[in-house]
Amino acid sequence: MIDRATVDKIIDAAQIVDVVSEFVTLRKSGVNYKGLCPFHDDRNPSFMVSPAKNICHCFVCGKGGTPAGFLMEHEQITYPEALRWLAKKYNIEIVEKELTDEERQQQNERESMFIVNEWAKDWFHSVLKNDPDGIAIGKQYFRSRGIRDDIIEKFQLGYSPQKRDALYTAATAKGYNKEFLVKTGLCLENERGGYDRYSGRAIFPWLNVSGKVVAFGGRVLDSRTKGVAQKYVNSPDSDIYHKERELYGIFQAKKAIVKEDRVFMVEGYTDVIAMHQAGIENVVANSGTALSIYQIKMLRRFTNNITLLYDGDEAGIHAAMRGTDMLLEEGMNVKVLLLPDGDDPDSFARKHSTDELKRYIEENQQDFIGFKTHLTVEGVSDPVKRSEAISGIVKSISVIPDAILRSTYLSDLASRLGLKEQTLISSMNKFIRDSKPTPNPSQKEGNEDATSHENPQQSPQTTLPSGGTGSASIEHLLMREVVRHGEEIIYADVEMDDGSTTNFNVAQYIAYDLGQDGLTFSNPLYNQMLAEAVAHSGDEGFKAESYFMNHPDIEVSQTAARLAVDRHQLGGRFVLKPREGSLRQRIVHLIMDFRMDIVGQRLKEIQMAMRQATGDMERIMQLMEEYKDTQQLRDLLARRLGSDVMM
Repeated sequence: MIDRATVDKIIDAAQIVDVVSEFVTLRKSGVNYKGLCPFHDDRNPSFMVSPAKNICHCFVCGKGGTPAGFLMEHEQITYPEALRWLAKKYNIEIVEKELTDEERQQQNERESMFIVNEWAKDWFHSVLKNDPDGIAIGKQYFRSRGIRDDIIEKFQLGYSPQKRDALYTAATAKGYNKEFLVKTGLCLENERGGYDRYSGRAIFPWLNVSGKVVAFGGRVLDSRTKGVAQKYVNSPDSDIYHKERELYGIFQAKKAIVKEDRVFMVEGYTDVIAMHQAGIENVVANSGTALSIYQIKMLRRFTNNITLLYDGDEAGIHAAMRGTDMLLEEGMNVKVLLLPDGDDPDSFARKHSTDELKRYIEENQQDFIGFKTHLTVEGVSDPVKRSEAISGIVKSISVIPDAILRSTYLSDLASRLGLKEQTLISSMNKFIRDSKPTPNPSQKEGNEDATSHENPQQSPQTTLPSGGTGSASIEHLLMREVVRHGEEIIYADVEMDDGSTTNFNVAQYIAYDLGQDGLTFSNPLYNQMLAEAVAHSGDEGFKAESYFMNHPDIEVSQTAARLAVDRHQLGGRFVLKPREGSLRQRIVHLIMDFRMDIVGQRLKEIQMAMRQATGDMERIMQLMEEYKDTQQLRDLLARRLGSDVMM
């Protein structure tokens, strides 16, 4: 682990122009530099580099950041790897933090497992290329599948001899510890000694996103598949491999995924390999597991666009249906392509040229609305079953975090099915309400006659509607203030309920004020960043902008760069003036804007509920009372914002 002092030294030494120039041709543009963006197909220079702020930013795709953030995105490496890259460039000696005995043992064990796996990968590959049985059996199998030698090299494919203890014997003869042969899953042990897990199988090494060998898959060869219960055997979970957190082919695909801004998800090893051989490299597989949240988050590091490319049989349909909602909930843009019956991506890719394959995918992939509509609604005449199927699609739409995208999909669905859009909106809103957590019963309630909002302990006490998400634009403005001014004190010596006094900086005040009513941002990343700003507010020398811009999470650092870049006007084409008034006035005003948005949304929801409650007078009266209370709260906030609301 790199110690903090060394990290700071690396960050201070790294110059954004030096780093970006190694990958992008830059030319001077005023006080800044510009060039073609390396993260998308850029025809006009939109990638700006600011030496003064030591950041870069693309005004088209939004990617960029600090020197470390740029490297993480461009080279698809981790934060520690980026720091080591920079340290090497600037001749900075890496000082590792002293580990405890327990930490050192754990690190040593993990490194030992990686070393054993790396050796095993090379051994399997060598057997395939040099051993007579490897050539006659293993290599012949890959050739029978149409796999070229260059692809065998690219994926480091191998073969395990049929002798039950061939690898075990070779590894122990080389001095590798039997304990790690078992822990990695390469070998098993019984009372007679150790033996190989993959004997007689074709070998597919699993490389993690940084290129380390974490696991293996072994396939029984075609001549032995009859009567064999398990065609594939995969490594068991271990300290270095958790199957729900890894994707086969991610290391070979990551640069292509970024370049194409799309990933294809297939089911098996040979599907990935066949697609690569056909010239499509932005493809991964979740072999042997259901799609997991960890895998989705890994893919989101590279792209928000995914196409599920599965067989057209029942299993392929089930796999596509199973993963859709999880992908949508994580903000992924989902398309689906089921191949003609009898084909999988492997066989289909081998039958077609690269151009034919790309054209077929482009012409036949569907967004998830079209896919689910075709699969579950079209041709269904039973009203109950049809209604259930439509509700299932609406429920899928309801999990999408972007409200505008939800609305667009609902309009599309209404148009496809000839339904009233308002009917689908009502159904979706019910799903959204039902999915929200139950409000905290201990949440404070009070009257509207609270004193001025100028005192952070005296904000309006009328209970706000629970679950409000606020406007994305207001959230953006609030988080911009947190990144730029998060550590700056805006309230000093505030008297608390227990008689003590405290200071509130920008981050603390926003979190405190919103927390009074259990409010959060709709963007989970903003919630994370606000919480971190509050948590580090007591750190000596804490500066929010520097902290977030150099954050090890690339999504955080890139977001901070976007929020900071508005002010810096890198290209001279984008000018955003800050709101007039003091910092405290801006923060208070923005928070009230945020609450106004929530209240306005709640008024619309109540109006919709009243229209749906036709004939239920008791329910209508309850809603009218709530509407009146909410109107009063809106008017109170409006007065404090200095505007009048027309009834």
